[in-house]
Amino acid sequence: MGTFEYKGIKIEWLGHASFKISNKLKIYVDPYILPSKPEKADLIFITHEHYDHCAVENIKKIAKEDTEVIITEDCIAKLRGLKTFPVVPGKSYEVKGIKFETIPSYNIAKPFHTKASNWVGYVIELEGIRIYHAGDTDAIPEMKGLKNIDIALIPVGGTYTMDAKEAANAVNSFKPKVVIPMHYGEIVGSKRDAEKLKELVKETKVVVL
Repeated sequence: MGTFEYKGIKIEWLGHASFKISNKLKIYVDPYILPSKPEKADLIFITHEHYDHCAVENIKKIAKEDTEVIITEDCIAKLRGLKTFPVVPGKSYEVKGIKFETIPSYNIAKPFHTKASNWVGYVIELEGIRIYHAGDTDAIPEMKGLKNIDIALIPVGGTYTMDAKEAANAVNSFKPKVVIPMHYGEIVGSKRDAEKLKELVKETKVVVL
């Protein structure tokens, strides 16, 4: 857990795949882990319906009356009563003036996250800065098409997602300016996985929080 600032945008890793991203807005992604007194959210992005990503009680805890919750379609029933905005992979959207794209997120040779589930990662654009949260995914072919990514939030824990070696291959293929490893230290993986990513990535700055 820790904070990284990039051109006026603060990115706080809360643990696992949970992030808070702040400029004028307060944006959370997959808030499975929250601080003890979390700030309310303007936008919440959910990558898929698993409990450690679509954490219903935490989402309700940080939602205001006008908070928009961007979700995959399988989360709709869990979040009735909130302002939800369902998405599918491979599209561009705009909510509250924030443009974002949905990137497919799936396993290639594991059964946990299937391509048919239509789960997503997000490229969120804030003040011209493009932030990619990959969701629970392997190193998939679609990553090679990612362009102009400033900050990539990439899983490294293995088992349910790519491991550090696969993550390094992905990062080396689309070359973000900065990568922050995630999805370790809670359910699977350890800080060693994050440090291994740092050893294997060639041209991108790796920030281990």
